[in-house]
Amino acid sequence: MLPVIPEVVAIEDAVLAAHVQALLDDKTKPVGSLGMLEQLAHRIACILGTDAPVLQQPQMVVFAADHGLAARGVSAYPVDVTWQMVENFMAGGAAVSVLARQHGIALNVVDCGVARDFAVREQDPEDKLPKAGQPRLWRRKVAYGTQDCSQGPAMTQQECALAIRNGVELVKKLPGNALLLGEMGIGNTSTASLLLTKLCGVPIEQVTGMGTGLSAEGVQRKIAVLQQVLALHAQVSEPLEVLAAIGGLEVATMVGAVLQAAAERRVVVVDGFITTAAVLVASRLQPAVLQRCVYAHSSGEPGHALMLQALHAKALLDWQLRLGEGSGAATAWPLLPAACAILREMASFGAAGVATKSV
Repeated sequence: MLPVIPEVVAIEDAVLAAHVQALLDDKTKPVGSLGMLEQLAHRIACILGTDAPVLQQPQMVVFAADHGLAARGVSAYPVDVTWQMVENFMAGGAAVSVLARQHGIALNVVDCGVARDFAVREQDPEDKLPKAGQPRLWRRKVAYGTQDCSQGPAMTQQECALAIRNGVELVKKLPGNALLLGEMGIGNTSTASLLLTKLCGVPIEQVTGMGTGLSAEGVQRKIAVLQQVLALHAQVSEPLEVLAAIGGLEVATMVGAVLQAAAERRVVVVDGFITTAAVLVASRLQPAVLQRCVYAHSSGEPGHALMLQALHAKALLDWQLRLGEGSGAATAWPLLPAACAILREMASFGAAGVATKSV
C-alpha cells in the first residue's frame, strides 16, 4: 500500500516578494538594520501570501513512538522514558509544556507508536475536547514501536503508509496557520542520523552524536550499530523505502503532517534534528515543502548542522539545544509574531514624517 501524498505546489511569487521587500525597506530604519527579523517577516509573508501576515492559533504537535533499535543500546535512557514523557507532556511538566503555555501555543501529543497504551482521559479530543490551555492526546498508534532495523525493516510498507496518512488527516483537524513540530522517542536520534546518511550521503561517523547523553564510548558503540543498519539496508534508496526500512513511526507520521501543512500553506516551524529529518524526507517527496519552513534552531547534535546545510536552511537560533520535544520551536516562536508585527505595524518614512537617507 502506497500512501496518498498531498501535492505541494510552488508558492514563488516575484511580485509579492518584491512588494514585501519594498515595504520592509521603507520602514523607519536603515535598510536591513533589523537583520534576520526582516528576513523572517519576508519569509512568513511569502508563505501566507500576504503583505500583512497574522499568525493564528499556532499548534505544537509532539509525535511520540518507540524504536526497536533502542534495544541495541543506542540511547543512554531506557525505552520506558518515551511513555513516561508522554504522561509528563499531558501533566504539563515537560519543557515543551511550559513553553507552550508561556507563549499561548496549543499543545497536541500524538501516540504514533508508543510501546504502551494510555488511559482514556478528558484530553482525548475524540471523546471530549479539553479545556482551553490543556494538552490534547491524539491516539494514532500504528504499532507498539518499530522493529529493530539492524535485523530487518523498521516498518512494513503498509505501516509506513498508514503513519503518513495519520499525519495528513491529523493536520486537517487542527485549526490555525502555523504548525510547530516536536517529537519524543528513545533512540530517534539514531533514526535521524541514518536518514541523513541514506538520503544525503554524509558519513554516519560525522552525523552521530550523544543523543540523550551517551559517553564517548557509548557514541562509538552507537556508530557501530548504525553501520550494521546501513550495511543491511544498503540497497534501499527511494525515500519511502528508506523511511520504512530505517525510520520511526513518529517520523513517518510527521512526514504526513508536514506534507499536509505545506499543502495548506501553513507556516511549518521546524525544531531540531529529528523534526528536520522528517522535513528532509517530506522534501524528497514534494520539494516545495521547503518553501513553507522556518527553522527554529541549530541543534547541539552534530548531524543537525549538516542536515540544515543539505536543505540550504538557516536557523533562527544557535543555542546548542538538544532536548527535542519541540522545545526549540517553542523557544523561537515569539520571534515569528514579532516579525509579522514589524511588517504590519511599523511606520514608513512617509507616514511618520521622518526624513530618508540623504547620501
